[in-house]
Amino acid sequence: MPEQLTYVLINSATVISGLMLTIWLISLILKDASVVDLIWGLGFVLVAWTSVLTTQSNNWILPLLTTVWGLRLSGYLAWRNYGQSEDYRYRAMRDHHGKSFPLVSIVTVFGLQGLIMWIVSLPLQAGAIATNYVWKWLLIPGVVLWAIGLCFETLGDWQLARFKANRNNSGAVLDSGLWRYTRHPNYFGDFAVWWGLYFVAMAHSGAWWTVIGPIVMSVFLMRVSGVTLLEKSLTKTKPQYADYIARTNAFFPGPPRSASADAVK
Repeated sequence: MPEQLTYVLINSATVISGLMLTIWLISLILKDASVVDLIWGLGFVLVAWTSVLTTQSNNWILPLLTTVWGLRLSGYLAWRNYGQSEDYRYRAMRDHHGKSFPLVSIVTVFGLQGLIMWIVSLPLQAGAIATNYVWKWLLIPGVVLWAIGLCFETLGDWQLARFKANRNNSGAVLDSGLWRYTRHPNYFGDFAVWWGLYFVAMAHSGAWWTVIGPIVMSVFLMRVSGVTLLEKSLTKTKPQYADYIARTNAFFPGPPRSASADAVK
């Protein structure tokens, strides 16, 4: 088992490295580093299926769940970003580094995301080599949590896309639907999906140490590139966003706080 796990870990690292190098080369041609976001979901799909097929595992549920999540995410991002210019985050980095950005980006953008992908996907890799259930009771709550997360991501993205399509909402803040209960239903959905996949993987492998995967994903969603980074921009560009923050949970869904309740505090 340790030798097989080592083989899977090295194989996944090789696959991710090849994927990121290919996407980096494409980004040079397009002069757009945003393409790395489009393959984020597909990268996990590639890791999940590579891990299962190379070990001849019969654990199909992990790659299947990952495929549904990954195809939806990458498909949505491709649709949303079609015809758009480079994301402002990468454009700022490009302006800062100038001519050296292509070489810098292979480490700070593509290399870093590849490393994060490898770490986050550890449950998928360890789960692929298991042949029998270890903690079978975790399978159902894992699938349920994954399904809840997928629903939050899908419905949240749809509600936001519909809201932005209405020109009358320009500069306004979406505070209805799932967005009434959490300021980031799509990020919460991603959080739930990866903890769900971890529990499914644990049901098969019992590899508790792969918890580092969903933990890293959670930290990035809540503290690094997710909520924190996005809200810095939204607070500056949308005057109503401060009031939205005051009455709406940042991440985990919950009932909105009333103005009267805030006044009492």
